[in-house]
Amino acid sequence: MTDAICSAKGCRADAVWVLAWNNPKIHTPERRKTWLACEEHREHLSQFLGVRGFLKDVVLLEEWEEQDV
Repeated sequence: MTDAICSAKGCRADAVWVLAWNNPKIHTPERRKTWLACEEHREHLSQFLGVRGFLKDVVLLEEWEEQDV
């Protein structure tokens, strides 16, 4: 993945993590949307998705990319 930048508002840091999520009200159970996170914002973004029941998985970006190969 080129130019993997953190999804946190205003952050331009390189992403290290992939936060896989879905909104069960509008997505099928197998659907996965993704946000990218730097080290600094991983916990904050995870909590944001988690309290809504959306967070499904947190994976290192490198491992996520290996799954796509």
